[in-house]
Amino acid sequence: MRRAVCPGSFDPITNGHLDIIARASKLYDVVYVAVMINKSKRGLFSVEERIDLIREVTESFGNVQVEAFHGLLVDFCKEREIPAIVKGLRAVSDFDYELQMAQMNNGLSGVETLFVPTNPTYSFLSSSLVKEVATWGGDVSHLVPEAVHAALAERLTKPE
Repeated sequence: MRRAVCPGSFDPITNGHLDIIARASKLYDVVYVAVMINKSKRGLFSVEERIDLIREVTESFGNVQVEAFHGLLVDFCKEREIPAIVKGLRAVSDFDYELQMAQMNNGLSGVETLFVPTNPTYSFLSSSLVKEVATWGGDVSHLVPEAVHAALAERLTKPE
């Protein structure tokens, strides 16, 4: 069985993330979406909320499993016998950092990293940008799945 992982914080998942996961799901029997836990960072959505949203928007793929992880991604891969990490690249600036990570991961465990060029429609897109625009009332409905847009609207209209 061919397995791969798409790691990230996914706070929230965007159409760019979803495009990479969808493309990976056509190439692999099982695609894990590994949601990073960073206790030093407070996200807009809890890890559990992110997992629920990702499960909802990837359900139709039929071969995506969503789990939280903290620590080294290579340990997540070893525990699940995942030989490949799939990462989307938006720009050359992504490549510099991602290449270092890929080489480190391969050196630590032999896990390979496959880089997938981002669909040009989403080349500028990031979760941080989506949150910033949505916080100021901008329309991000075309940048995130419908369920995520609804969750963003609900979260950002609640009084603090």
